Amino acid sequence: MSKTFEDNQNRLPNIIGQGTKIVGDIETNGDLRVDGVIEGNIQSKGKVVLGQSGVIKGTIKCGSAEISGQFEGKMDVSELLSLRSSSVFKGEMTISKLSIEPGATFNGTCNMPDKGVKAQEVKK
Repeated sequence: MSKTFEDNQNRLPNIIGQGTKIVGDIETNGDLRVDGVIEGNIQSKGKVVLGQSGVIKGTIKCGSAEISGQFEGKMDVSELLSLRSSSVFKGEMTISKLSIEPGATFNGTCNMPDKGVKAQEVKK
């Protein structure tokens, strides 16, 4: 069975280059790389990558994320959030898995909802 154009379009990567500033919301089915500045909300079914020169102020909801630049706001990541050594994170995160490299800056709160583990099981 062949793929339709729409199937391919949903997987295309999106790049916001250095020197570009977007004020507003972004919604995508694919991956997103940000090397510029975004002030607004991002919703992605894929991966969001924030490059070293990138800045995001707002809310991100995505499958996974890799942060090397500056983020300020609220982040909801269903899988893995990676904070690279050059990252500066200020805000709230709700995540499944977290990786923080030495040198990363994290100021805020982290919520990792339990995955069906009952409090009684943890106390044993």
